[in-house]
Amino acid sequence: MLGPDDPLPRRPRRVLVAGASGAGKTTVAGRVAAVLGVPHVELDSLYHGPGWVPRPEFEADVYAFTAGPAWVTEWQYAKVRPLLAARAELLVWLDLPRRTVMRQVIIRTAVRRWRRVELWNGNLEPPYRTVLTDPEHIVRWAWTSYPRHRQHVLRLHAEQSRLPIVRLRGRAELARWLAGPLAAAQGAGDDGGAAGAGRRRRG
Repeated sequence: MLGPDDPLPRRPRRVLVAGASGAGKTTVAGRVAAVLGVPHVELDSLYHGPGWVPRPEFEADVYAFTAGPAWVTEWQYAKVRPLLAARAELLVWLDLPRRTVMRQVIIRTAVRRWRRVELWNGNLEPPYRTVLTDPEHIVRWAWTSYPRHRQHVLRLHAEQSRLPIVRLRGRAELARWLAGPLAAAQGAGDDGGAAGAGRRRRG
């Protein structure tokens, strides 16, 4: 497992961003895509139909775009997680403290509801009171599902050793990695990080 300063073994073209709900996967995926100059496909936009009903085309859409040569997306949704991992060349793990994740998801959800920000396919965040009545409210979901995300990544690391995983534990590490190893790999081409691969350390 790589840290924020370890060189990448190659220039990645198909990248996953993993982390708990509220860790900032979509924002980071967009930043990674900008550095690499490849499309960012937001997985939530493919999953959620109007009224928060899952789109029946979701799995087919994921299968189609991941067959392409270059993309960045979030590693989530059990139905497609194995496919995403099988086709990716790099996984970026946002391993943030639980308190950080909860602070971010609470602020994000509150602001979206206050401003009535339109999300995917016309959906809006539900009223504040639903955090008390809906067990799948995003704030409650972020708290209860937090341990599972770490288990998913560690299991993948054990079972699929060919996939490089970069573990980032905060904003400072993210900034160093984006400006350092990722930018270097992109600038050097397909073999950008090969020369320094032997210097990797465990995260």
